[in-house]
Amino acid sequence: MVFIPIDKGDTMKLLTKELENKLPKLYETEGQKDKVVQAKFFSPFSSWTWYAIEYDQEKELFFGVVDGDFFEFGYFSLSELENNEIERDIYFEPKLLSEIQFQGQ
Repeated sequence: MVFIPIDKGDTMKLLTKELENKLPKLYETEGQKDKVVQAKFFSPFSSWTWYAIEYDQEKELFFGVVDGDFFEFGYFSLSELENNEIERDIYFEPKLLSEIQFQGQ
């Protein structure tokens, strides 16, 4: 794999309008046993991955799964991802949470 340095001005857009429109609002999937993961974000410098299930457009806040040192459900902000050079998996297709293999389980 070859990494091409990216000028800070050319950073990836983590949340497109198309993706933003696909993400359910916060608490909209509450009660669903097997939620749909709409987006996958990852650190190219570690094994940490963030899976987005819901999103609040006003607060720019996601609800989903963080898979790092351990596996946990929680909230993470768009700015948190942007400020830490996190990237979006542009090839990720929405899938059920039960279909994803987690490292930190």
